[in-house]
Amino acid sequence: MKYAVVTGADRGLGYALTVQLLDAGYTVFAGQFMPDWPALDRLKEERGERLIVLPLDISNGSSVGEAAARIAALTDRVDLLVNNAGLGGDYTSSIFGEIDYERLERIYRVNAMGPLRVTQALNAPLLQGEHKLVVNISSEAGQINQASREGWYGYCMSKAALNIQSNILHNQLRKHGGKVLVIHPGWMQSYISGTLNESAAITPDEAATGIMSIIGEYVAETTDRKHPAFRDYSGAEMSWT
Repeated sequence: MKYAVVTGADRGLGYALTVQLLDAGYTVFAGQFMPDWPALDRLKEERGERLIVLPLDISNGSSVGEAAARIAALTDRVDLLVNNAGLGGDYTSSIFGEIDYERLERIYRVNAMGPLRVTQALNAPLLQGEHKLVVNISSEAGQINQASREGWYGYCMSKAALNIQSNILHNQLRKHGGKVLVIHPGWMQSYISGTLNESAAITPDEAATGIMSIIGEYVAETTDRKHPAFRDYSGAEMSWT
């Protein structure tokens, strides 16, 4: 049996990845941030014991610790960790106007510190897993030299931090047979800004299908990579800068 953990699985990409991982034969621990959002509970009724829904706020150490303890009570290994949970906002901030620093710090705690917190909490079962793979859902917004935005401080800074975190994490994991994959999911119909952006180019299901294909190829790869791969959902290589 293969075990996967997906954060931010309530809706959007996290939910789509959860469904496709279940279809691929994984038992999935799905991090639930919004208990009032019904999708995961309905999916649990359909899929049964191979879906374990966990309350999880990745910005909160106690919440992450409790989720890790529940996972450890059911299995001693995690084959795949998908750090998907993320937070948007801060799109119009400007040094010539207002910057909501509390919001910026909240975005950073979720997007940059959250994945590290979860990976640290699950390091022992990860090293017992077959794949030993961490997938960090990042963004082209984290690319330094290609940034064209004016504003978006919190989101862009947090994704740039996640990218360098992924490289450091990869350096640590590869000594133990593990590795990291960084994914830009594309301009996707999501709730990252708080409401569903239906004008975006692709659906979460389309992005998840591409990501699952990349994961399969990456797991099968035997090359000892010096750096983690950074790809978009179609498999195209992304520049770190």
